[in-house]
Amino acid sequence: MQAEDNMEVPLLNNLNDTGDRARPKGKDVFKDQQKESESSMESPNLEFEYGDTDMLTAELSELYSYTEEPEFSLNRDYFDEDFRSHAKGRRWIQLTVEEQKAHVMRLLDALEVTDRDKRLKVARAILYLAQGVFDECDTEVDVLHWSRHNVFLLYDMGIFTALLELLSMEIDNNQACSSAVRKPAISLADSTELRVLLSIMYLMVETIRVQTEDERPEWIAAREAFKNELGSPLYNGEPFALLLFTMVTKFCSMNAPHFPMKKVLLLLWKTILSAFVDSLEGDSPFPKKQPLVKQDSLDTYNERDPFKNDDARDEEEDPEDADSGIEGEVDPLDRDVIIQPPPPPPPLRPPTERVNFPKGLPWAPKVREKDIEHFLETSRNKFIGFTLGSDTETLVGLPRPIHESVKTLKQHKYVSIAEVQIKREEELQQCPLTLGEEEVEETQAEMLYLGMLPNLSQYVIALLKLLLAAAPTSKAKTDSINILADVLPEEMPITVLQSMKLGIDVNRHKEIIVKAISALLLLLLKHFKLNHIYQFEIISQHLVFANCIPLILKFFNQNIMSYISAKNSICVLDFPHCVVHEMPELTAESLEAGDSSQFCWRNLFSCINLLRILNKLTKWKHSRTMMLVVFKSAPILKRALKVKQAMMQLYVLKLLKIQTKYLGRQWRKSNMKTMSAIYQKVRHRLNDDWAYGNDIDARPWDFQAEECALRESIEKFNSRRYDKNKNSDYMPVDNCLQSVLGQRVDLPEDFHYSYEMWLEREVFSQPIQWEGLLQNQ
Repeated sequence: MQAEDNMEVPLLNNLNDTGDRARPKGKDVFKDQQKESESSMESPNLEFEYGDTDMLTAELSELYSYTEEPEFSLNRDYFDEDFRSHAKGRRWIQLTVEEQKAHVMRLLDALEVTDRDKRLKVARAILYLAQGVFDECDTEVDVLHWSRHNVFLLYDMGIFTALLELLSMEIDNNQACSSAVRKPAISLADSTELRVLLSIMYLMVETIRVQTEDERPEWIAAREAFKNELGSPLYNGEPFALLLFTMVTKFCSMNAPHFPMKKVLLLLWKTILSAFVDSLEGDSPFPKKQPLVKQDSLDTYNERDPFKNDDARDEEEDPEDADSGIEGEVDPLDRDVIIQPPPPPPPLRPPTERVNFPKGLPWAPKVREKDIEHFLETSRNKFIGFTLGSDTETLVGLPRPIHESVKTLKQHKYVSIAEVQIKREEELQQCPLTLGEEEVEETQAEMLYLGMLPNLSQYVIALLKLLLAAAPTSKAKTDSINILADVLPEEMPITVLQSMKLGIDVNRHKEIIVKAISALLLLLLKHFKLNHIYQFEIISQHLVFANCIPLILKFFNQNIMSYISAKNSICVLDFPHCVVHEMPELTAESLEAGDSSQFCWRNLFSCINLLRILNKLTKWKHSRTMMLVVFKSAPILKRALKVKQAMMQLYVLKLLKIQTKYLGRQWRKSNMKTMSAIYQKVRHRLNDDWAYGNDIDARPWDFQAEECALRESIEKFNSRRYDKNKNSDYMPVDNCLQSVLGQRVDLPEDFHYSYEMWLEREVFSQPIQWEGLLQNQ
């Protein structure tokens, strides 16, 4: 397959060396459990709140590398140079809105000059406005306030559209591309124009996207208009995100190595997040469910000793499928039809009294239609001796307990949107004439999918190449992609302090790239799944063929606690702190100090995103589950449980649960604590034998057959819905002789001069083989 040829397949081999510890022998079982228990005390519970993004200040600061810090004053100087001649001694914050608009209009006109250097100066002046005219502010709050005010002003004056035209020109600048390709070493200076344009656009997208308490009515209207603009095919007939995807593929094909990839990926992620922000709630036909309830990590359960009895259960709801926007809402694709009422609050009691936790598991189990059919097929074969196919209503001849079992199964039956869509697609394929054309709603996800479809494989491979290059486990190779073009300075550091600062900057740069790609892929999977299951399946299959599963396992095959707690940041250099406060003298001690938090938000966020992607790729896919087993993922995933954060642990346990039956009895025996955690924390099916593995022999691993069958269904879907040159077999045909002969036919002007010759040559002189015509009937 094409995807397999493009990815770095050697990463598969690295994973095969990690799983030998998965099966300790008899007398080592106790030691293994003891180690497991001791390791749970190594780190504290992490107070981490998972959401679509980090705080606004953190998201803004990650846009800039520390090597870009001198450019803040450069932006200010270019703004002041032009502004002073018009402001007559006043500051920007002292002008009226109309005066501010007049100055922005002057800047907009100046953007249209042909001189490249003059355009760059004007763009820097606009960037200074978007950055919040920080030289006129005393606090970080003031900077954010004026940044917000100016961004909405810039959008109102049409700056974003003008920047888009300039960005398109820079992307198509073949001279800059060929110059960068020939350079032995690319630095920050090679992407100056692109970085300025992308920074302004990112500030506009991120600032307008985020709602604040001081919202104005005109801002709310502008946000809605901007969101629709970003998701609609207004830019050269395609959504803005496609232009950014083009930049990604152009960079990965080595045709434009100077593109600032970190900024491109951040802008691409936030563009899709902005365009899709309401679709999970607004487009879903299902009612909202309760928001995600905060979970404890596994340590809370371990203190209650899960081996003693089943009374010690968590009293809070399990976020088993908490999969919304990427935030903590429950995914409408995965929600229950049966929601158990929450237990009543316990009465007040003295603090010394022992707390009794409610019995039972904290979620309602699910049952699929296939599960009921399989149960009835087995029961009928046993008691009657024949089956009734997919009939789940007829219970004649079955004993009373089977009736009760079927009733219980049906009470917990859950039909997902995916199943409904698959059934509808089968009907449309079987009855194209009677059902007619499908009315496809022009959602933003639909328009993006339509634009991405021709080059979807290239986009997926490019993103995974970047993820591989940014992963901390990847070794530097001469032929690998250089993702550091927009962080390396023109002059390399000459002192130890400068080297330390650049080292932190490079690590931070890679972490931000991983964060953006993981969030972007998860968004695409979620929204395409909501739009149509086969759109989700095609991007999933491209990810699998491009070795996404072993790549994510390779990412987790590191000291994950070190990655979670990495301190690759210099707080005094973060925006907007660095533009408001006096810059202290940096020392080796201050660089090593970092912040005092227990974890790095972006790294924990990335880990959870990657685990969720892995879950989505493998859920209900037997052959992909077997890939987890073959790549020996169990010990890698088990080490990730050391991170004491409930959401991350949940998705690790889900990945362990689906492969438990294939790991063997010895593994289950050696990992009883993990098995208990799976039982307590992960939702189960009523007739799920995940812990036993009774059907292993009956389910051979045939990766090719499963994926080929899925690909056939996807191609039929794409052909039916998107192929404009469809086979005309099902098109209506006019069989009426009078109607056909009566149709007006446009003929050439000189036809009446030569039609007699045409009749003689084409009709009268041609012998008619009557017998042949009869035989062909």
